[in-house]
Amino acid sequence: MMQQLTADELGRLVASLTRPSVLGEAGALLGCLLAAWLLVRLLRGRAPQPGSIWFGDGVVDGVLFPVAALALALAARWALRDVMPLALMQLAVPVLVSLVVIRLTVRVLRRAFPQSAFVRAVERWVSWVAWLAMVLWVLGVLPLMLAELDAIQWKIGSTRVSLRNLLEGVLAAVVVLVLVLWVSATLEARLLQGATDNLSLRKMAANALRAVLLFVGLMFALSAAGIDLTALGVLGGALGVGIGLGLQKLAANYVSGFVILAERSVRIGDMVRVDNFEGRITDITTRFTLIRALNGREAIVPNEMMVTQRVENSSLADPQVALNTVVQVAYGTDLDALMPRLAAAVAAVPRVLADPGPGVQLSNFAADGLELTVVFWIADADKGTGNVRSDVNLAILRLLGEAGVEIPFPQRVLRRPG
Repeated sequence: MMQQLTADELGRLVASLTRPSVLGEAGALLGCLLAAWLLVRLLRGRAPQPGSIWFGDGVVDGVLFPVAALALALAARWALRDVMPLALMQLAVPVLVSLVVIRLTVRVLRRAFPQSAFVRAVERWVSWVAWLAMVLWVLGVLPLMLAELDAIQWKIGSTRVSLRNLLEGVLAAVVVLVLVLWVSATLEARLLQGATDNLSLRKMAANALRAVLLFVGLMFALSAAGIDLTALGVLGGALGVGIGLGLQKLAANYVSGFVILAERSVRIGDMVRVDNFEGRITDITTRFTLIRALNGREAIVPNEMMVTQRVENSSLADPQVALNTVVQVAYGTDLDALMPRLAAAVAAVPRVLADPGPGVQLSNFAADGLELTVVFWIADADKGTGNVRSDVNLAILRLLGEAGVEIPFPQRVLRRPG
């Protein structure tokens, strides 16, 4: 019977699409699409907005274009309902609805989870479901399927639940969670926009806001799915036991993340050393801290380690960092005249601070010469320390060569037996 209904509906659809009035509908639909494109183009401006949920990377790959096209198509269908028989408009509306659902889901998930492989699988699943639902609706099969699903019921306690209710609840839960992710991603972008010194506090506020919105959205989603929220008391107790036994490390990392952001003991942009790994903090999430070394390597450090272990922070109170280099000169060198010249040569090196200025110390009487330690300060350790130390060594070498000061080195004398 369903096959007969599908064939009849398909036949009526084909017959309606062969009417002469379809050309007028096609012109109206094309005008709606063109008007939607112009509207999005004017709202976006000339400059593209990469990653935007509304506008996408271009003009037609965001959410706003199918939404505007759908609104204009509905208005055109309402205006033409008494003028001509409608066939193409009846087909275009469910297609645009499916496109809106797909674009909204894909854009929000990519914005919230940009590097997740699971999101790509969800995108394909949502696309298939949306297009399949559109085809079934056009063929008239979807209402029959919903009626059959409504007939499949079972009793849970004192409540009768149908398969249709469960599917609609799951769909409503997905919609609610997608909207919550959209709102949280938008608010997080607004909070982090233009942040400089208070970046860590804004990051903490963004993480807390996302957690609260996800919790509220989850409650709405469960309520939409027909789940009694009073039954979550038992689930909450079981979850607490699970966290206490098996998820304590994960919970500790999440709590430590908020502690780090609140105390500001380490901040985004600080140069730190943790577990013999040194680098600059590029991000602090709720679970881990991302540290990028000067050679490009990145370390993912659990937040619990940042709280419980020793962390060397060279940028906490003062971004200035002291470096040193060692050079030997021959015995008999006039150090009273050489040491001020060394300090002046090092002070002329770019990135070396004038206050506090460089200092030269006689640190050791070595076997081959007098050992001098040159101490200097920099304020931009995130740009590297090896390069500025090399510049300082080259400046010292040039000065010693110009002054005719000998740099001693071990020598071996070989004698031929008599």
